[in-house]
Amino acid sequence: MFRKLVAIEPVSLIPSAEEELHSYAEEVVMYRDIPVGDDEIAARIGDADAVLLSYTSQIGRAVMERCADIKYIGMCCSLYSPESANVDIRFASGRGIAVTGIRDYGDEGVVEYVVSELVRCLHGFGQEPWDGMARELTGMKVGVVGLGKSGGMIADAMRFFGADIAYFARSEKPAAAAKGYRFLPLDKLLRQSEVVFCCLNKNTVLLHEEEFKQLGNRKILFNTGLSPAWDEPAFAEWLDGDNLCFCDTVGALGGEYLLSHPHVRCMQVSTGRTRQAFDRLSEKVLANIREYFGK
Repeated sequence: MFRKLVAIEPVSLIPSAEEELHSYAEEVVMYRDIPVGDDEIAARIGDADAVLLSYTSQIGRAVMERCADIKYIGMCCSLYSPESANVDIRFASGRGIAVTGIRDYGDEGVVEYVVSELVRCLHGFGQEPWDGMARELTGMKVGVVGLGKSGGMIADAMRFFGADIAYFARSEKPAAAAKGYRFLPLDKLLRQSEVVFCCLNKNTVLLHEEEFKQLGNRKILFNTGLSPAWDEPAFAEWLDGDNLCFCDTVGALGGEYLLSHPHVRCMQVSTGRTRQAFDRLSEKVLANIREYFGK
């Protein structure tokens, strides 16, 4: 059992999950606002031996050096790699601190978002139809950049509606080939696709000036990641063409100044944050703690 567990910010656990935390710690402290800077984060952690955080704060070396009692850090958000994490996992490992994270808890809401927005755009619901008259997804050339869990789900959803699917990933996926998805080099995928979905890990940038030249004009671009998949100057220049970009959050878009661009459609809300996502998140966070204790 932990001596003291502190959630340094809102971590989106459902009430029953928060109650269960008391089974794993003598004392549980849950902060309901986001700390500002390392000093406040360190003060909130204090002498706690277990810490929970979401995606809006960071725990780096400076904080861990000041909070010597930490034994466990539970990320109540996606953990794909040390490079994309908001915890300095390598430094934590060197100090014997266990760091856990979760995956695949909000993808369903993201898939519903992209289907909804693309259908509205093509059919002209509340706007002019993208092609001048209502159009189905049937036969549309769709490119998916990053065929992980969410990218795969988006590809499957587009396929259900009859789209022609191609993808780019670090390696070819036999399961994708079995579904008829074509593996293409990034430049070729960008040239041929009418709609491109970027489904990349946080801080992964694949679209530079040359890639936007390959993407060309009269295209629709979705970014479903937590950070921009592009170099901002090249992206901003591409936006000035006859193109559209859809993002759910400002974090995925980049600079706030881009919100006012006429070719940007940003919901300014995380579409993966649904009731069901909080259920999945809560169970996975608790499962990590149980595994830590060998339960």
